[in-house]
Amino acid sequence: MQSSAKFLQRKGWRQTVIIGIIGGIYLLGSWLLNFDSLSGLIAIPKAFNWLGVNFQPTSESISYLPKIWQKLFQTVLLAISSTVVAAIISIFIALVGSKVTGINGSVQLVVRGVASFFRNIPLVAWSMILLFSFKQSDFTGFLALLLMSIGFLIRAFMEIIEDEASETMLALKATGAGYFPVIFQAVLPQILPSVLSWILYMIENNVRDATLVGILTGTGIGFLFDLYFKSFRFDAAGMTILAIIVVVIILELISNQIRKVIL
Repeated sequence: MQSSAKFLQRKGWRQTVIIGIIGGIYLLGSWLLNFDSLSGLIAIPKAFNWLGVNFQPTSESISYLPKIWQKLFQTVLLAISSTVVAAIISIFIALVGSKVTGINGSVQLVVRGVASFFRNIPLVAWSMILLFSFKQSDFTGFLALLLMSIGFLIRAFMEIIEDEASETMLALKATGAGYFPVIFQAVLPQILPSVLSWILYMIENNVRDATLVGILTGTGIGFLFDLYFKSFRFDAAGMTILAIIVVVIILELISNQIRKVIL
């Protein structure tokens, strides 16, 4: 009992020290940046009040809906296409890089390094880098979402393979089954539900990210929102945000229903 009490006491002290360090870093950063935390907290209600008043859609905002839905449809298609292409590329790379189905240790190390590289470069950075090469176009947005998705999906698919298909792979290899028959007739069918679940998640995520990409690359619903905002048509910008929220909620509901069926 005493050892347990001492352990809990030490744990409590560690947590207190960690919280103190985080608080100290925050205070130091606020002092260096001349940031007034109290003024920031007081300004939050005023900021939301300003957004509620100025971004509230009006009866005139309805006239913007056809253009908004057109751009939003393009954005959704961009997110879906980039995710599907990324998933196709990622599943084969993950099979090569997985500890269960991989070729050798060197290849596995390279694949994990590539996945980490693509995943750890922020989407904003990808958009800006590609913007210099491909200018403002839908293809630039497609590539930015594609590269970011590849990084996440390779990692996710490798973990799925290692968690769900390791025993199957070992058992079938022990019976003398060939590599490719095991992959295409056992491993892929077994991991398919989890793979589809991740693809659905990435589609939802990419629809949201495509808005930011559109602002940077001048395409899709992001460009339209940026145009309305910079031209002080805040009611149209509010209608754009509302349309994005509705579409994201619909996609999430559809995705949840599909997951219930496949999982």
